Amino acid sequence: MARIVLGIEYDGSGFSGWQWQPNQRSVQSELEKVLSKVANRPVTTICAGRTDAGVHALEQVVHCDVDVGREFHAWLLGGNSYLPDDIRIIWVKQAVSDFHARYSAIARLYRYIILNRPVKSALQGKQVTWCYYPLDAEVMNKAAQHLVGNHDFSSFRAQGCQSKSAFRMVHFVDVCREGDTVIIQICANAFLHHMVRNITGVLMDIGMGKQAEDWALTLLAAKKRELGGVTAPPYGLYLVSVYYPACYGMSKHPAFNKLPEDAKRFD
Repeated sequence: MARIVLGIEYDGSGFSGWQWQPNQRSVQSELEKVLSKVANRPVTTICAGRTDAGVHALEQVVHCDVDVGREFHAWLLGGNSYLPDDIRIIWVKQAVSDFHARYSAIARLYRYIILNRPVKSALQGKQVTWCYYPLDAEVMNKAAQHLVGNHDFSSFRAQGCQSKSAFRMVHFVDVCREGDTVIIQICANAFLHHMVRNITGVLMDIGMGKQAEDWALTLLAAKKRELGGVTAPPYGLYLVSVYYPACYGMSKHPAFNKLPEDAKRFD
């Protein structure tokens, strides 16, 4: 049995999410169906972080155990030749040592893109979230800094979140404006269900002037989801990259250079 690791890119707008669901189109089901065809036997995958319906990935990391001899280019080219147009395998490599796509990860990086102009996009309807009301990205960025650190994010988790603990370590949050686009980038050791979308909803209310800059801090202290405002839509959300200890030989996204040294202690 050999373990291979794959980088997967997908447009989540046509899927019920990453995970297998009965009678639903999921990224996992499409990918496993194709990998099983290449292997000529069933293949099961495990990902770094399950994404919700409508959420995209620039580099989801997946591993699977296979007992057939295939060159890496066979998985890459063969897999992509069978995959639908909204999923692509972007790289394949041999797993090093005890690598596990989920449990070996130190941090995940997400990006949320908001088109902030009076008119919706004709081209990016399912790739960005549209907000016609002017957003103050500088104020949003200041508010976001209250979330950095190890906190109880109960006010920012979905009501049905199944995680046993609401504590997460947020390494950094950046909010900036590029023309008509406001971009939120957030990195944490892991995320609760809907955590990024709920944080985005709070920051958007602050950016519109509906709430004060310290509202995010107030919500952290409250630990009550019902006080936390609107959950932002899924379409502007992207899993950008996953950070692993250097011993696994995985490439690092440049944004991870901002990780504090204690988060990179395994490197």
